[in-house]
This record gives sequence, C-alpha cells and structure tokens, in this order.
Amino acid sequence: MISELGPDEVFVFGSNADGWHAGGAARTALERFGAVWGEGHGHHGRSYAIDTMSGLGVLAEEIAAFVDYARAHPELRFLLTPVGTGIAGYAPEEVAPLFVDAPDNVVLPPEFVEALAAE
Repeated sequence: MISELGPDEVFVFGSNADGWHAGGAARTALERFGAVWGEGHGHHGRSYAIDTMSGLGVLAEEIAAFVDYARAHPELRFLLTPVGTGIAGYAPEEVAPLFVDAPDNVVLPPEFVEALAAE
C-alpha cells in the first residue's frame, strides 16, 4: 500500500474510463495524490490513471501509452500498483507481461515482479 510519495514520484493506479475514483487505489489517488474525478486516463497531479475496466485490449493500449509516457519522463519515478488485478479481475500473469518493456523509472509491484520471474 502506497501512502506517501517522494518529491518526484507518481502513483500509478487502475481506473475506469469515466474516472469515477470511488474505491481502492483510485480512491487513494483521488484523496491523496491529485487524481481528478472524471479523468480516467493519464497524468493528473501526482497520479497516473490507467483504464483497466474497458477490456484487455484497451488495457494493453493504456499500458503502452503509459510506458511511452514514463520513458519520456525519466525525471519521474512511477510507483505502479497492481493495476487490473482488483475489480477488473485479471491475474497478475495476464497483466505483468504488458509491462515487460517498462523503463527503469517504473517500479513494478511485487505481484508483477513474481509473475515475470516465473515466465
């Protein structure tokens, strides 16, 4: 559970496309890290929303866009929650491979590190 951020850190969480951040990591992002109600994609405040609720194809596209964004912002450190494994219902083994090309400034959650190590 991420409850605080360092000066250059960004909280990366799963959202729905409409940005209704009512529970879980999305609610934490809204209450603590500058997520914006109604914004279900991208960087807002000290958070970054990834739509996890619109199907696996959309999730893959969202993750690819995030990885590109992280690569373009090496001055930031992105703390990734286990996106897609909560209410969206995917297993870490389904989501983790989508982050295999993430740059070093993306910190994967333990669930994803374990899933990738098992491959």
